[in-house]
Amino acid sequence: MAQSLSKVYVHITFSTKNRYSFIDNGIKQELWAYLGGICKSLESNPICIGGYNDHVHICCLLSKKITQIKLLEEVKKESSKWIKTKGKQYEKFYWQDGYGIFSVNPSEVEAVVKYINNQEEHHKKRTFQEELLAFLEKYKVEYDECYLWE
Repeated sequence: MAQSLSKVYVHITFSTKNRYSFIDNGIKQELWAYLGGICKSLESNPICIGGYNDHVHICCLLSKKITQIKLLEEVKKESSKWIKTKGKQYEKFYWQDGYGIFSVNPSEVEAVVKYINNQEEHHKKRTFQEELLAFLEKYKVEYDECYLWE
């Protein structure tokens, strides 16, 4: 093949350090837009970004020019620096060390978008921990629970 072709959709999720509820209504929409800008600058076009008080979800088209770890490193680093400038209440903001990144079948992208856009309602019934465990089960990811929540 004379050219390199790629179309890899991913669903990313990660939380605030200790799942502290830093992501309030005063910052939420601006944070989603900022995260989208970081993804765009890394040629990983965002499809949908959202989340809840203690975590985010990003559905994007992963660039063929960047590794998963580099994308996550830059998204978390740049957004953490930015949010700390948004007021005294955010000065101690940090993301957790880990993350989840899962491939998305192109035929299921709309379902992921719907899921991300419905986070407020979704988290009236389920915690982030329960949500992540469901993802790990769905994608058959092996993990050690004693390291999962640090």
